[in-house]
Amino acid sequence: MKIVVIGAQWGDEGKGKIVDYLALEAQFIIRFAGGANAGHTIVIDDEQYALHLIPSGVLYQDKIAILGAGMVIDPEALFRELKMLNDRGIDTTGRVLISDRAHIVLPRYINIDKERDAARKKPIGTTGRGIGITYSMKSDRDGIRFADLEWKEKMDELESGDRDFLEPYLEKLRPMIIDLAAYLGHRKNSHILFEGAQGTLLDLDLGTYPYVSSGMSSAAGAAIGGCVGPRALDKVLGVFKAYSTRVGNGPFPSEFNLDSEDELCSFIRETGREYGVTTGRPRRCGYLDLVALRYSCQTNSIDSLVMTHLDVYDTLSEFKACIAYRIDGKMVETFPASIEALNSAEPVYRSFPGWKSPLKNAISYADFPVEAMEYIEFIERFCETPIDIVSVGYKRKETIIRKSPWVK
Repeated sequence: MKIVVIGAQWGDEGKGKIVDYLALEAQFIIRFAGGANAGHTIVIDDEQYALHLIPSGVLYQDKIAILGAGMVIDPEALFRELKMLNDRGIDTTGRVLISDRAHIVLPRYINIDKERDAARKKPIGTTGRGIGITYSMKSDRDGIRFADLEWKEKMDELESGDRDFLEPYLEKLRPMIIDLAAYLGHRKNSHILFEGAQGTLLDLDLGTYPYVSSGMSSAAGAAIGGCVGPRALDKVLGVFKAYSTRVGNGPFPSEFNLDSEDELCSFIRETGREYGVTTGRPRRCGYLDLVALRYSCQTNSIDSLVMTHLDVYDTLSEFKACIAYRIDGKMVETFPASIEALNSAEPVYRSFPGWKSPLKNAISYADFPVEAMEYIEFIERFCETPIDIVSVGYKRKETIIRKSPWVK
């Protein structure tokens, strides 16, 4: 069975924890897009692991973690991450593989990335990891793939600084590089997780362009970046938070008003640990945008949703969710492509009562307070998509499964 896990918001939804949890029943975990601009945080026995390139399932010693064809990979960052894992007792020997079709991030791309964003009249707010430049080089057909490391003519075309950078990694990379299409072709009956990076609203085509990432953050990217046909994918899971966050610039209709909701924003940020794993930047926070979430469900054919961070609302007496926008005096219930429209959108809210009790104490969904159930079930009706998993904390055990995605 092949399951795709994607972000259904602007990234940072808690995909890392969910992939780690679901990986128990998978043999292979494939990250299909993005690069070191992404960050997944996993907490195991009170130990925190921050991953940027390697798929979350790597923490299980019997799983194979694969960096897919749609990724752009900085070798220096990759081996730094591998060292971190091995130093902490996670043996990655022979368990981390790389698609030969993935592209390489070179140091000079990182410098270009920072300079280009700083020169923009309206900076996008990139992480400065060279991701966008690498994808640009790929689109211009001037990039270098891992398959090209053995192509002498191609290597000779590189600047001397690029070759000097790559030289120390060549021997270490060779045993990790695979033909992913052929590799999976021999493992058709395996349980495979396809792990996305960022979220649908940062997808190059579906997101709030130009304030997006450069890769495919949507479910469609799993087939291309995972080197399988789209009909080979069995299910799509969309991960979302009980509220909304965004890093970097760009529209965010349900963002908290810092003039009147600064205290609430600070509470959500601190309680939810809303700081970038990669950059440490504080995340912009706001109420859940259900218009955007429904759009993600529609454009990804999401079979079921995974709700995270619901416990952040444990102490609130009341909270809200955005159910429509008011744009130029008109009620809008769909997610517009126009940045101008999104920037001027006034959120239309529905209020929900809080439950004032810790959800971490729940063993099953039946243990949830009725108010939490009402919030969950309203979202299901609004998005016409079931919420099959609810996370109420950072630890693996703080996960409520209403229906296992591994069941057809």
